[in-house]
Amino acid sequence: MKFVQVDEGSAGQRLDNFLLRELKGVPKTHVYRVIRAGEVRVNKGRAQADTRLALGDEVRIPPVRVATKPDDAPAAPPREFPIVFEDEHLLVIDKPAGVAVHGGSGVSFGVIEQLRRARPTAKFLELVHRLDKETSGLLMIAKKRSALTHLQDQLRDRETGKTYAALVWGDWPEKLKVIDVPLVKFVGSDGERWVRAGTADEPDAKRSISLVKVTQRLGWATLLDVTIKTGRTHQIRVHLQQAGHPIVGDPKYGDFERNRELARGPQRFDRMFLHARQLRVSHPATGAELLLTVPLPAECEKLRAHSTPLA
Repeated sequence: MKFVQVDEGSAGQRLDNFLLRELKGVPKTHVYRVIRAGEVRVNKGRAQADTRLALGDEVRIPPVRVATKPDDAPAAPPREFPIVFEDEHLLVIDKPAGVAVHGGSGVSFGVIEQLRRARPTAKFLELVHRLDKETSGLLMIAKKRSALTHLQDQLRDRETGKTYAALVWGDWPEKLKVIDVPLVKFVGSDGERWVRAGTADEPDAKRSISLVKVTQRLGWATLLDVTIKTGRTHQIRVHLQQAGHPIVGDPKYGDFERNRELARGPQRFDRMFLHARQLRVSHPATGAELLLTVPLPAECEKLRAHSTPLA
């Protein structure tokens, strides 16, 4: 049994996030399992995953098996990413497609591990939220614990605006502006984690809302602005797919035949066209509104300009 006292760096953090940091290498599902079983105690009492820890709290952590990295596991190479905004509280970068935000699930390292290696004197660097590996665009990293909790509270209370540019196959219906379809996470027969559209009466279904605006019609595809009011896993990808218009290049929920043609065609476009292009948040220290935008990556802009991408 392990007892950990909450210090200033962890005060205000949720219990689940605290444990995920303390128990690096332990699967996330196992961490939540020991919390639900009451094996984790805060000041000798049972606690929930969303319990906020206070300075001086004592957390009892049961013995758990931590997956050890093989000796030949590659260390994260130091890497900086294009900076959109930075001060002493917050760092916002423009994440490239194809880079995971953190290590795990077969990925040795991601953005956060590379940034920590590139900034060895930084006392605190934590992801505020996540982007899929295949998605590019705005990603927030907190440089102080207070900034992390403040920004995550905004995300949870839906007080932020996150808008993505998504190119979908076909002609998006003009009247379809709000997608309010519950989503269900599940593990497929392949062992992979998937998300599907569900119904409101399903016990595991979570209400999910996406606002859709057409920004350009290309004939073969439609460029959309999608603003999410909830932040579910793969929300935009599944919402657009279940509406009959999967995202161009989506390797998981997409039109695989057309994706393959596009990757082999003259455009050589072999990524998912989903880009976190705009972010609106209140600054965690000053409260001032931050409205941050990044343009489409060059390969996305090039594809958008083509009316006949397979010709």
